[in-house]
Amino acid sequence: MSSNSSVKQPPVICLMGPTASGKTALAMALHDALPCDIISVDSALIYRDMNIGTAKPTAEELINYPHRLIDLRDASQRYSAADFCHDALAEIAKIRANNRIPLLVGGTMMYFKSLIEGISPLPAANSDIRKQIELEASQHSWETIHKQLADIDPVAAKRIHPNDPQRLTRALEVFRLTGNTLTQLTQIKGDKLEGDVLQFAITPKERSTLHERIEQRYQQMIAQGFEQEVIKLRERGDLHENLPSIRCVGYRQMWQYLAGEGKHQDMVFRGVCATRQLAKRQLTWLRSWSDLCWLTTDDESNLAQVLAAVGKC
Repeated sequence: MSSNSSVKQPPVICLMGPTASGKTALAMALHDALPCDIISVDSALIYRDMNIGTAKPTAEELINYPHRLIDLRDASQRYSAADFCHDALAEIAKIRANNRIPLLVGGTMMYFKSLIEGISPLPAANSDIRKQIELEASQHSWETIHKQLADIDPVAAKRIHPNDPQRLTRALEVFRLTGNTLTQLTQIKGDKLEGDVLQFAITPKERSTLHERIEQRYQQMIAQGFEQEVIKLRERGDLHENLPSIRCVGYRQMWQYLAGEGKHQDMVFRGVCATRQLAKRQLTWLRSWSDLCWLTTDDESNLAQVLAAVGKC
């Protein structure tokens, strides 16, 4: 219920699932059937000029089924779960103000979790502090940095591997900026989604079916010019393998192949394997989720199930 009236807000539909499970097709069917607006929940679709390898909807599809929160960042930039929550809550408020239903669709589970449960008030990244930590690591070692973290935040140190410089840097950076540990701050929850939230997950009945769909889609990306897309990104000269954009599944494998690491068939094999591993992680997240209604890929009753749930709100 809204705070200043008895008017009930439209529900929010969350449509989650592993990569290549059929989320986009169902989202489009829902868009045809309901007064809803689609919000992308995908950490790869936020990047401009990364269309083929992210399986971004086509230009024609985006005209008929507009997606919010795509093409937000250049490939050189970063975008956090906190950024997503801020942007998504703003878009949800706009959609509800028009008495329409926000339809959140994607496979970035951390984004969904942060939005539904509320995200911790962590500080923004600080390049000066990060450079200082990296300098200390080069002078001593990441093992030394890990020991520093263990002294101030043993819980985080137990979770973060000594060979994970990105997460080690972030944990120490948070402490140096705020005087509070990462563990302390992550126990505080900020703004989150309010009102009715309908959560659905879609996946094939058999894992082998998902594996087949993933391989078919990767081969399709290759045929559509994925290699040329990554060549253009490499030619810019300001991007590198450790950026979040290039670490996206598929892009890293293609980037390494274009750098001379392995044959084309090796790149395809590694790309498919990495995508299957991503799907496995996504399913692991979802199996621990509460308040989730499971749908099966290609089941003709999926649309009716979602519509029935909306009708009860």
